[in-house]
Amino acid sequence: MSRIGKLPITIPAGVDVKIGAENEVTVKGAKATLTRKLHPNMIIKAEGGVITVERPNEEKMNKALHGLTRTLINNMVVGVTEGFKKELEINGVGYRAQMQGKTLVLSLGYSHPVEYVAPEGITVEVPAPNKIIVSGANKEVVGETAAKIREYRMPEPYKGKGIKYVDEVIRRKEGKAGAKKK
Repeated sequence: MSRIGKLPITIPAGVDVKIGAENEVTVKGAKATLTRKLHPNMIIKAEGGVITVERPNEEKMNKALHGLTRTLINNMVVGVTEGFKKELEINGVGYRAQMQGKTLVLSLGYSHPVEYVAPEGITVEVPAPNKIIVSGANKEVVGETAAKIREYRMPEPYKGKGIKYVDEVIRRKEGKAGAKKK
């Protein structure tokens, strides 16, 4: 039995869960409404304020899908109640971010400013010129958006310049041997 898959998901107050045909799960809460079509092999039940996920047999694929399906549904429930957030930090002289309407404008040492428009349902905030906060209800899209922003200038290992996650540790390299250090 999957350790994660067998855990029940409690439905908090104010959250409405509907399981449609072909395992189409719709979770509606205060922050958003999320819909996802899950694998038809899984048996999803919502009874008495609890969602349970079961697998039909012990096949290898069904074992793999069991925990995944439960986690995806749990992420939907957490997303519509609390939401998800990724924080990015910009390091480098002259590197900064600012919001112009709904567009994130990044100055990253290129000859032009980089503009990024966040997808639907994602909020991008810039509390300080060197800090970006990406938040939303869908965990997958929040992570993708943060990764795309980070991709514009990945942190480099010599001086640590670039965009990195707040909790990310950059392994630093030593410069050329015998070179003068400033």
